[in-house]
Amino acid sequence: MPERVVLVGYGPVGARLIDGLLPAVRDGRIDLTVVGAEPHDVYNRVLLAEYAVGRTDRAGLDMDDRRVAEQAGVRFHLATTVVGVDRHRRVVRLHDGIPLDYDRLVLATGARANVPTLAGMERARRDRASVSTAPDNLDLGGAPLPRGVVALRDLADAENVRAAVSAGQRIVVLGAGVLGMELALAAAEAGAEVVVAYHSAAPMNRTLDENGGRVLASAATAVGVEMAHHARAESILLRHDDHGHAWFDGLVCADGKVLAGDLLVLSCGVAARTEVASLAGLAISTGILVDGSSRSWTDPDVFAIGDCAHVADPADADPHGRVPGGPSGLVGPGWRQADRLAALLSTGVAAAAPGSVNGFAAASPVPVPVERPGVVMLKAEGVDVVAGGDVDADPFAHAPGCHGPQVTIWADPARGAYVKLVTVEGVLTGFVAVGMPRTGAELTLLFERGSELPADRSALLRLDAPDAGMAVVADPFAADATVCWCNGVSAGAIREAATAGEPTIACVKASTRAGTGCGGCVGRITELLARETVPA
Repeated sequence: MPERVVLVGYGPVGARLIDGLLPAVRDGRIDLTVVGAEPHDVYNRVLLAEYAVGRTDRAGLDMDDRRVAEQAGVRFHLATTVVGVDRHRRVVRLHDGIPLDYDRLVLATGARANVPTLAGMERARRDRASVSTAPDNLDLGGAPLPRGVVALRDLADAENVRAAVSAGQRIVVLGAGVLGMELALAAAEAGAEVVVAYHSAAPMNRTLDENGGRVLASAATAVGVEMAHHARAESILLRHDDHGHAWFDGLVCADGKVLAGDLLVLSCGVAARTEVASLAGLAISTGILVDGSSRSWTDPDVFAIGDCAHVADPADADPHGRVPGGPSGLVGPGWRQADRLAALLSTGVAAAAPGSVNGFAAASPVPVPVERPGVVMLKAEGVDVVAGGDVDADPFAHAPGCHGPQVTIWADPARGAYVKLVTVEGVLTGFVAVGMPRTGAELTLLFERGSELPADRSALLRLDAPDAGMAVVADPFAADATVCWCNGVSAGAIREAATAGEPTIACVKASTRAGTGCGGCVGRITELLARETVPA
């Protein structure tokens, strides 16, 4: 008999698992049923901002062809939510009353946008433990968000932003993380009037150090984005139309300043959707607690992957049950979790040994895989930002020659350029590069390979000098150089795909998946293909 697998969640990570399980489905080893809350086929949420500002069309968001999976035998229940899980009988109950039996249950429920507690939208914040009774209220609180307030987490939100950008309206972005800044810069380039409000002294404070963030803020201001730092939002103002409907009219800050606008975009982070896991009595922290094989701490027949999964070792829990860390929030780690789980389920060895050790369901929990530190690249025209590793080291904490991180900083704020290097025994462990695209590309390669920096750190700056007098230390297009960080695709693999097919972005995406994640590598793929097609 085939093993019955029920997958709850049809986002990019869930779709990756489906793709990995298709051979086993075709062979009759797995009977796969997928539950998705949205009526649409899977699409790339990371690129919603690109669609919202008109840089790509709707088809550019599509990821997989559901018909291929259906032809293989996968069953889909879309526009459907889970309202109950009976782990003893191994049954999932849907909001329309349909029961689904399972042998293995996989939760890929993703994350929802954080809604701040602002006066004027108090009831819009959702109780984390509240279970949706229908797909339409999956992310709704006690009341919907006011008209003119969106979180840009789904297609409906993107359509609202797209309309505002097309009309050249004034958009207020609350939050200055990577996604908030990408949207603000793209919307301003498309002709909208944009203001970004954030609590900290500088934007992207979880990715950049303060100085790097300030240089970014200056660069954003130079291209027309109004940057409101230390803006602690407290409430919203509403206006009423001729039909009596209330619409967003302005964001009120603690100092009394009002940021007027036609549309408020919430970019205040996300929180894992854990209500189904909580309903099922599974262990949760900031996400659904799972081991290195994505298996629940509580039940060996339940797994979680993607933005809802908190991968941790049970031994790391403190006496009060608190667990450090949380979901990665990045598509790359989620895809790797899906790939590992697909391999595990396909081999038929997913069943855990019976018994319990310290409350953990399996006798031998799988160690947490070590994820290499990621590199964050800001996708914005004319504003180059890249950072990776630990960038918060104090430049003066360790004297030269002492053990500990050594910090090198170069800044030219008047020209929008900034570089910070953090090294341990000469090896790059963290860096920030703003307004220095060639230096940033070189540092990315050195960081990825764990290479030592040149003795003369200032030589790296020559890469962005008008005469470009320094030779690169590492070839960014060497065969083993990673081009796509989300999927771990090397330059060599891209060359092979182009040689076997056509030297186009579409061919490379189809063959290697490079460029199908955050999209930050598409420029490098384009440059690599251009180099390969230049006549000798």
